[in-house]
Amino acid sequence: MKIAKILNNNVVVVINEQQREQVVMGRGLAFMKKAGDELDDSKIEKIFALQNDELVAHLTELLSHIPMEVMTTCDLIISLARSRLGKLQENLYIALTDHCNFAIERQKLGVPISNALLWETRRLYPKEYALGLEALDIIDTRLGVRLPVDEAGFIALHLVNAQLNGEMPEVAQITRVMQEILNLVKYQLRLEYDEEALSYQRFVTHLKFFAQRMLNRTVVADDDMTLHVAVKDNYPKAWACAEKIGEYLTAQYQRELTTEEVMYLSINIERVRKESQPKAPS
Repeated sequence: MKIAKILNNNVVVVINEQQREQVVMGRGLAFMKKAGDELDDSKIEKIFALQNDELVAHLTELLSHIPMEVMTTCDLIISLARSRLGKLQENLYIALTDHCNFAIERQKLGVPISNALLWETRRLYPKEYALGLEALDIIDTRLGVRLPVDEAGFIALHLVNAQLNGEMPEVAQITRVMQEILNLVKYQLRLEYDEEALSYQRFVTHLKFFAQRMLNRTVVADDDMTLHVAVKDNYPKAWACAEKIGEYLTAQYQRELTTEEVMYLSINIERVRKESQPKAPS
């Protein structure tokens, strides 16, 4: 494996057999080396073989000025996340590493940032938030910097983003829409959610992708009208609640729901309604 470009002592760019750039990392990998030299395979710690040339370019730029310890720590966090969550988009390497590096720098300077979505993130994305908390421990252990709990929420949203393949502002908006709908259902039907119930977790998952489609203006076309009628007749409270949600989304986001979308919302609302406790009168 020959060096095409040296970024620093620990990071180089190589050209693979398919003539695509790869980023290779290892302590002292490029020490006393120059472009065209062979790499010492025993020093290679990580090969980033990203499929997108633009991502390779961004990663190359990022690794040229980020400490290797931060990169390897974030790589460990991402590996842990993949083992728990499954496939994650490749741009997570860039987004999460850049965010964590900046967060560490801010913490050292005593200028942490408050996370306005921390409460919603903790409730709506419990798996990702738990990984965010573990990430704080990993960063503390490996880098000696204790980040505030707000950063667990930011890391969680990056993990959500990597599953949805959206941008961070979009994920923040998705989270707000989800919380708005959960509140509408809660107060419309006077429920106390059982957040441990499978129906609640399914509902949150449904809302995550529903909100993404809504914000992207992706319309789910109407299909089987007889099924719509059956759901409306059998779940009248859930259907009425879904229609209220539709009115709210039209007013707030100028997005009208199709009957198909109302139906799917109704089915999920009915499931969560059956497994939730009625709210006690105030």
